[in-house]
This record gives sequence, structure tokens and C-alpha cells, in this order.
Amino acid sequence: MSALHRVIGFAVVAIFALGWVWGLGARITRRDPGEAFWTWLTVAQVTAGAQAILGTILLLAGHRVEAAGVLGGTLHYIYGYLPLLLFVFAHVVAREGSARMIGIDRPIRSWVPFAWVSFISFGLTLRALMTGLGM
Repeated sequence: MSALHRVIGFAVVAIFALGWVWGLGARITRRDPGEAFWTWLTVAQVTAGAQAILGTILLLAGHRVEAAGVLGGTLHYIYGYLPLLLFVFAHVVAREGSARMIGIDRPIRSWVPFAWVSFISFGLTLRALMTGLGM
């Protein structure tokens, strides 16, 4: 793994951790997370996208992740790209204002899908980082 890809990997995990903790704090205090949350969202998406682009470049350059298990290093790529798809899904849910498409038929605040996606993406990217580091 290139040093830059590794550093950005740690940053992505930290950024996603910040997002779900922020969302949890907003839920506990029963307040909206504020305008800065939307800045966080932009940073999170751009950083995750940059990491995916860098990973794709490394993959095309012949670098491969070797890992034990049935899928081996393939999980690294799945865990790395899936957060991007989840953010697209979160945008759709937030724009609609409800989560009817997943069976929740009540209004939701626009920030909630992003906090949930951040929680899921934290786990995915942490596992991608661990796989990339050979853990």
C-alpha cells in the first residue's frame, strides 16, 4: 500500500467516526447538528472519493492487496468503494425526506441518513484499512 493511500485511509476512518459521533450527539441532545455538519459531509465525501481514485490508480498500476480468506483482498476493494454508493443512497433518502424505500414510513431529518451512512462507512473503511495493512 502506498504511504499516501495509507495516510488517507486513516483520515477517512477518522472522518467517518466524527460523522456518526456527531450524528449521535445531535440525536441525544435532540438538536440539529448545525451548518458545520454539512461542511463535514462535503469533506467526508471528497476524501472518500479521493481515496477511491487513488486506490483505483494503485490497482491499475498493478498493486494488489493479498489477504487470507475466501475473498482475500477483494474485500478491501468492496469495503473501500461501498461507502461511495451508500452516500448516493443517503442523498436519495435525504432528498425524499422519508425512508419509505427501506420500510420506514415517517418523515426524517435530512442529516439522519448521512449520520447512519457515516456509521456504516466507519466500519467498512476501518475493515478496508485493516485488510490493506495485512491485519
